[in-house]
Amino acid sequence: MIEMTGLTKRYGDKTAVDGLTVTVRPGVVTGFLGPNGAGKSTTMRLILGLDRPTKGSVTVNGRRYDQLPAPLHEVGALLEARSVHSGRSARNHLLALAASHGIGASRVDALLELVGLTEVARKRVGAFSLGMGQRLGIAAALLGDPAVLLFDEPANGLDPEGIRWIRQLLRRLSSEGRTVFVSSHVMSEMALTADHLIVVGRGRLMADMPVEEFVRRGTRHEVRVRSPRLSDLVALVQGPDVSVRPVGDGAVEIDGMPSEAIGELAASHGIPLHELAPIGASLEEAFIDMTGDAVEYHAEVAE
Repeated sequence: MIEMTGLTKRYGDKTAVDGLTVTVRPGVVTGFLGPNGAGKSTTMRLILGLDRPTKGSVTVNGRRYDQLPAPLHEVGALLEARSVHSGRSARNHLLALAASHGIGASRVDALLELVGLTEVARKRVGAFSLGMGQRLGIAAALLGDPAVLLFDEPANGLDPEGIRWIRQLLRRLSSEGRTVFVSSHVMSEMALTADHLIVVGRGRLMADMPVEEFVRRGTRHEVRVRSPRLSDLVALVQGPDVSVRPVGDGAVEIDGMPSEAIGELAASHGIPLHELAPIGASLEEAFIDMTGDAVEYHAEVAE
């Protein structure tokens, strides 16, 4: 479990993390989302004792990271996969880490097999691709069989098979009762992987809730409708609080009226429906709706 209480970090006159109070619980995959500059990386560094809080506190299983007697057995982290000695082989890199905690070579070899690096275990890390470096970083995070795991963009550089593999791995680790905390900008993967979300903007907490609830709170709540008497139905539903938008394929999207009301109205006028499908916000849409005002860097949208 990771507990943050009033966690704050300032660099001069810039506040990177602003009073975060959240608990990352075991048994679920918790996604950590926010725009660039929102304070996600700083928060992870604070958890791992790589930065000191200006104010507040953060503990892992009830202790600060620097108080843990055997950190690799308590916390595994992947923050920067390329932070390795490029002249070492993958196996020697893991063996060096393992030696610091009395972990045997058999564990190293088992993890190389798990992450798919057995065939290149004796190659120098400097020649690894980005995806291979990510796999090595994941192996290093798992080395001490820790109960708490932090991953920053774990799918970065992985091919489609690798992305599916890391998704399944994260869910398996959480099902074992571990605390799994994952930062990512890939919303499609977060939607498939995370159970719970912590969302920050400009260092402040914006949401702490299950994924389903977060998406449900998105502003898009339209209904897709197809009917051979579509014009008749559109004439019935139109009003000051209802908008209708053609979307092709003989369908429209109706905003401002729930699907139940549309179905009942169509039935009462004998209008057959070939499709009546509520369209909720995607995770990406809900995220953009919530964090739009907290984006630090805006790019111009091409016309």
